[in-house]
Amino acid sequence: MSKKKKQSRNHKNNEITKGIFTILEKEPQKSFNYKQMAALLGLNNTQDRNQLIKRLGQLKEKNRIQEEAKGSYKAIASSTKKYSVGTVDLTGRGNAYIVIEGLDDDVFVPYNKVNKAFHGDTVEVYIFPRRKGKKLEGEVTKVLERKKTEFVGIVDLQKTFAFVRPTDFRMYTDFFVPKGQIKGANDGDKVVVRFESWPDGDDSPTGTITEVLGKPGEHNTEIHAILAEYGLPYDFPEEVEHFADKIDTSIKEEEIAKRRDMRDTLTFTIDPKDAKDFDDALSFEVLENGNYEIGIHIADVSHYLEPDTILDDEAYERATSVYLVDRVVPMLPEVLSNNACSLRPNEEKYTFSAVFEIDKKAQIKKQWFGRTVINSNERFAYEEAQHIIETGEGHIPEDISIREEAYSVSDDVVKATLEMDRLAKIMRDKRMQQGAISFDKVEVRFNLNENSEPIGVFFKESKDANKLIEEFMLLANRKVAEFIGKQKPKKTFVYRIHDDPDEDKLIALNGLISRFGHKIDFQDKKSISASLNQLLSDVKGKKEQNLVDTLTIRSMSKAIYTTQNIGHYGLAFDYYTHFTSPIRRYPDVMVHRLLQHYLDGGDSAKEEVYEQKCKHSSDMEYLASSAERDSIKYMQIKFMQDHQDQEFVGVISGVTEWGVYVEIIANKCEGMVRISDIKDDYYTFDEKEYAIVGEKTKKTYQLGDEVVVMVKNTDLVKRHLDFSLLGKHEG
Repeated sequence: MSKKKKQSRNHKNNEITKGIFTILEKEPQKSFNYKQMAALLGLNNTQDRNQLIKRLGQLKEKNRIQEEAKGSYKAIASSTKKYSVGTVDLTGRGNAYIVIEGLDDDVFVPYNKVNKAFHGDTVEVYIFPRRKGKKLEGEVTKVLERKKTEFVGIVDLQKTFAFVRPTDFRMYTDFFVPKGQIKGANDGDKVVVRFESWPDGDDSPTGTITEVLGKPGEHNTEIHAILAEYGLPYDFPEEVEHFADKIDTSIKEEEIAKRRDMRDTLTFTIDPKDAKDFDDALSFEVLENGNYEIGIHIADVSHYLEPDTILDDEAYERATSVYLVDRVVPMLPEVLSNNACSLRPNEEKYTFSAVFEIDKKAQIKKQWFGRTVINSNERFAYEEAQHIIETGEGHIPEDISIREEAYSVSDDVVKATLEMDRLAKIMRDKRMQQGAISFDKVEVRFNLNENSEPIGVFFKESKDANKLIEEFMLLANRKVAEFIGKQKPKKTFVYRIHDDPDEDKLIALNGLISRFGHKIDFQDKKSISASLNQLLSDVKGKKEQNLVDTLTIRSMSKAIYTTQNIGHYGLAFDYYTHFTSPIRRYPDVMVHRLLQHYLDGGDSAKEEVYEQKCKHSSDMEYLASSAERDSIKYMQIKFMQDHQDQEFVGVISGVTEWGVYVEIIANKCEGMVRISDIKDDYYTFDEKEYAIVGEKTKKTYQLGDEVVVMVKNTDLVKRHLDFSLLGKHEG
């Protein structure tokens, strides 16, 4: 045999050997016969197939593979092979990091070894033996669970089929959609496409268009697209609406008889002026001993929302209402959220209440929890209650009145408002002394015209009236959690927990804020809390406030729902839950049900069932807040479209190797200045200094610097805002 022929045969043999191991190791639990392998390796002629059969026999003799049944082969489980399960975090370039619980370092997977996994999927990954000084690398061997199967994209229509290009920059592939699955979509439409399959050998997965959202850039299309990207609904299924409409929402004497009747107690609500669902009310009564009886009354949603109904299933799946810039996507249909469960004035309503006897020093003397019936006397907007607090009078002028005319309230209401404000301030001060963190982050709000277009930006401030309500809601949530949490034997309950901040994140935060002359005191837990509060107080009203607020929040752990109580760091509470908003949060519904069950003497509920529900609720809360953030970003870009020729002063809020992020001080809109667009020098990224530095001029643009920018480009579809950098702000 010629040398060349022998080399060719050896090469073929090596290719076949490599192919065998690739097939068997990719699916180590599965066995394959030679026909299946030949098909997967594309060995079509008899000579190659015979070589494959021979090689399989040799590998089996050498114990490198095992013969499961006659002629059927499988990989040998090897201790040197390490398979792990983790979650995919895809980058914009198609590479991935696999996040594995219990592993300090994420596993890097290059784009050619991602093997059809998408962002967020749960996968099996083979981790290569670690090379000295190198990061962990691996290969995805199997997709175990898809994080999502529906994606938003743009239709590229052909004659007999279509492609859908996903708008998520982390999706590295388009979808092939056969003719019968296009659902009337036109070329260029924004749609939702459902992943069906991704056969081996196909360049793209096959999908079905499930919904046509509309033309990209149109307002409703983009808002619906934001919801669809997170798998959030924007209307109720017909059968759920129908079920809700049939619920008997009338107030019945026999039901009132089972409850504590508080209809004659002075009661009122304080909410945002545009609120439609009032799920909490406060009652106030002066007792003969001079103490106060204050009731926190919460809509009794669980009276109407019965377990194991399609309405309850829908509410659980949603787990939360979603508050977008121009609309609310409610957890419950309107018949409950805006009518039966909304504590509107001068209407009898079923409530679940926490009633406290409180002395003049805001000490709790007695507490009571149970079902009640109330009749609210007044409904205030925060601005009206604030006016009473600031003036000490009951006259509400026309310019802040929600009744379209000036009006006056009784002296009893004025006294109740002022006294509860005083008590709330005592309670708040006590919380702060115990180490609570005071997050009064500025919230961006938009003035919208009748077409939901932004015509102005304003900032929502938390004033005394907001803090009054907040303090009594915190009291109810804390005391309900304590009431169950301290019982022996231990009972399963839903807690809202907030872990201590990660010290590494706090050290990084300290490095950032030191540029503005602030610092964190790491002496002990209390010192950290006190210095964080000092920081948040010091930056109030300053140019860096939003940046510092955002960075501080990012350094905190995320609050979640769980049955395992560890306390709430941010509020400095040992016990905390969510009891006060069952119209818009499913965990509060669970808390109401469990509280009533235990008040009735019931046994401890199944922990694993509630833990699973808690995890789902936490996950849905995260999706809803992401959608809310995206809708604000979308509206900011829409607002900036009309200000293309204006110069703005902004603060550098982030620095990366590809550019700097700038947040405009006047309206909190954030956009990017790309390094490639700065023409006066060649700039490089200095990671340690959070800066970009000009090579020739040594000019520096650093985190926190004030700069002047103009809008360069707005993209509503991708939700990108690009700025041109005009230079540093000399102010």
